[in-house]
Amino acid sequence: MTRVHDMGGRFGDGAVTPEPEDEIFHEEWHKRALAITLATGALGQWNIDTSRHARESLSPQDYTRFSYYEKWMGGLAALLVDKGLVTVEELAGTTDPVPSPLADRAMKADQVAGVLAKGGPADRPSNIAPVFSPGDEVIARPHPENEKVNGGHTRLPSYAAGARGRVLRMHGSHILPDSNAHGLGEAPEPLYAVAFAASELWAHPEHPDDEVVLDMWQSYLRSAT
Repeated sequence: MTRVHDMGGRFGDGAVTPEPEDEIFHEEWHKRALAITLATGALGQWNIDTSRHARESLSPQDYTRFSYYEKWMGGLAALLVDKGLVTVEELAGTTDPVPSPLADRAMKADQVAGVLAKGGPADRPSNIAPVFSPGDEVIARPHPENEKVNGGHTRLPSYAAGARGRVLRMHGSHILPDSNAHGLGEAPEPLYAVAFAASELWAHPEHPDDEVVLDMWQSYLRSAT
């Protein structure tokens, strides 16, 4: 079953309206939300896939009414409590906070630029050999759900499930989010850029000849031949 966040191509959500390139934050607190997310991530208690899963696990009621950065804060609050870094009472301000044993890992202001410049590369060596090459016809697996964890995180969108596409290029081997989000190891495997015709994805595409290019891990794909 799909979750509320898996809304790509869903009818009725309106057009995508690009924002001005210089309009990064709409509110002052959005900057703080980004800063807090970076600072807590630097504590090393979770990875980017874990944090994405936390946001996706918000209740449908909260997910649909929260703004972008409210989703970030909702997911982060759940992670902080789940990992035992703070209590619900501390977050609510109903009890005095207890000093954290991870305080010495706190990111300082002069470290931020270096951390952002370094990024978080997800390419890794893998013992799984690639089985597809550019030009190969492939089919996305028919069930988009995480095959390792019931209700778990995945990067396979439901609208692409069972669709036929062609491999444009191989990106090398990368961490598998379906595993990494749940503490099951990085499990790197080959990652491909796959092009899908709009007419393959939707029954009534506005521009049938358009293509959608998705990055797909090898376990998401099957040979079309």
